Formats: sequence, structure tokens, C-alpha cells
Amino acid sequence: MPERKRTADLDWEDLRYFVGLARHGSLSATARVLRVNHATVARRVASLETRLGRSLFDRRADGYALTAGGKAVLDEAQAMEEAALSVLRRLDTGTELSGLVRLTAARVLAEGFLVERLGELHRRYPALDIELISDARVISLARREADIALRLGSPRDSDLVGRRVARIAFGFYASPAWRDNLAKGPAHQLIGFDEESDFIFEAAWLARQFPAARFVFRSNSQMSQAAAARADFGVALLPRYLAINDPELVKVSLGQRLPERDVWLLVRRDLAKVPRIRAVADYLAALFRRDRRFSGNR
Repeated sequence: MPERKRTADLDWEDLRYFVGLARHGSLSATARVLRVNHATVARRVASLETRLGRSLFDRRADGYALTAGGKAVLDEAQAMEEAALSVLRRLDTGTELSGLVRLTAARVLAEGFLVERLGELHRRYPALDIELISDARVISLARREADIALRLGSPRDSDLVGRRVARIAFGFYASPAWRDNLAKGPAHQLIGFDEESDFIFEAAWLARQFPAARFVFRSNSQMSQAAAARADFGVALLPRYLAINDPELVKVSLGQRLPERDVWLLVRRDLAKVPRIRAVADYLAALFRRDRRFSGNR
């Protein structure tokens, strides 16, 4: 009997990187989501193309676009991805409060409020491991990039279980020296966001309210904006929780009605009753209820 020709085995990791690149459109974006460098993404996709003997992407100046062959492979790869997620969901039915819980939140909320308050959670559930992902981009719960999300604004995904846990109040803050000299100089020397951050709610609000104002300092980080305000650069729009207990920042008025934002705690519907996920979600909800710095005036 003639020997049957064997098709080269596929590497499942190559397929995962291929799906990521098809989904996000660029090496850099895919690398950020998968938490690798872009060379790894390129190598994995090239490996898959070699094994399949076909080109899966057209390399363009504005990113990667699927070829006809790539679209056909993507349909099958996504079905495999969903099957893998289904297996993981079955494993999530355990009852012990141990294992990893991945939480995502906006960077300023994570670094300016959450991290220092997770110690009590660790003491209460020492077998739990917490991974906190802070980023301006939206991390996907559906693709298991995280288990729990704290998002600003109302959720739109019906597959998520959500509850509003807080409302963030904002204020204009400056250094005491800047506040004392405000009457002598231009009031609208502002601290704001860089041009790449125009998708952020606060950045868009500032652009609408102060279209002709001078922005003397720009950053995509509100932690950096707060530091610039302390350094006498000007006036920054900051979440109240970030500035209220800072002796180097004082509230000033620029005559504007200030915005507010709701904080929603979101969990995938199929994970909502997993004990470790529920325990962390309940802890976070209680944490926001106890803290009164998210609303009111200083």
C-alpha cells in the first residue's frame, strides 16, 4: 500500500495569532492585545502561511487585509476559537475561591483608585490571583481578554451582566500658587490630552468647551496631567477621586458646568455565577459604595 502523504500539523498558537491579526488589523495592535512583541505576531502568521501554502493577508500601508484565502481560513479558525472558549467556560464552574481573575479598568481608575484598595481582597481570598489590565482601549470580555470590566458609560453588549456602581464627578484643579495668581493671568491655560486621545470622553468635552484655549501641557495620562497641575502648568480637568485628598491640588472654577460619568461593573453572562468571579465583582461593588469621593463637591 502506497504511503499516504501527511499534511503538516497545524500549530494552534499560529491560528490564535492569525485570528488576532485579522481582528485588529495591525501587528502593533495585535501585539498589545496578546501581550507579545509585534515580531512574534509576524513570525506566527508567516509560519501559518508557510504551512498552508498560501498568503492569508495583503500587507498594506494602513494595515493587514485578509485575502480571499485568508477569509476562508478565518471562518474555520473562529469556530475553533469558540470551541476552545467553550471548554474554558466548562472549567469555570469550579467552586473554590482560587485561581486567576482578570480585571480591566481605565488606567486612571486602576492606578489612581483601585490598586491600593485591592489589598483587603487579597487578605480575604489569599488563593485568588488578580491580574489588572489598565488601558485606554476597550478590552474584550467576550474574547476572554478579561473576566470583569469596569467601564465608563452605559454598556451596549447584551451578553454582559452589568450594574452601575458609581458616578464619577470631575473638577478643575490647579496648584495653590496657580489658583492664587489666577486673577492676574490668563484663566484658560489648560492641561489636556494629546491629539491621539480624542476618543476619550474628557478630551472631547474639553475640546467642545474650550475650542480656542491654549493647552500648555498635553498627555494621554490623567496621572501625568495631575502632576503637571501640581507643577504650576495650569488647570486640569480631573476625576474628583484623584484630586480630593491631594494637598498640592486645589479646586478652581472656570465657569463651566462640569461633566459626570457612570462607572459600570460588567461580567460575561456565562461567568457571572462562577464563585471566584462573583466574589471579586461583589467586592468591587461594595468598594465603590463605601467610597464617597466619586460625587459631590470639595
